[in-house]
Amino acid sequence: MTHLRSLSLKLAAVIACSAPFHAFAQLSDPPDVGSGDIGGGDLKQAIVKVIQVVLDFMTLIAVVMIIVAGIRYIISRGEESENEKAKKMIIYVIVGLVVILLARAIVTFVIGLQN
Repeated sequence: MTHLRSLSLKLAAVIACSAPFHAFAQLSDPPDVGSGDIGGGDLKQAIVKVIQVVLDFMTLIAVVMIIVAGIRYIISRGEESENEKAKKMIIYVIVGLVVILLARAIVTFVIGLQN
């Protein structure tokens, strides 16, 4: 079990380190850091932006968890209890991902009604 946890942490580190980084110095119009570009002064837009960022982060975590569960399933080597745990984890994460996508659709729909 500790080997699986160690492998999961290593996988998370690799994914985090392989994320692309932006070099704003090369942009012709660099972003204005002091403006607080979260919502442009409108509370509703700021809340929507925060909700979207949280949903994006949760989606990323769900995808990483599916990968971890898949690796866990492969590493289980036919042990029935570990196979079942990995299968349940995949099912729960997929259900969570569906809920996240439905939440995003609801937020987008409600914001579309407001405009």
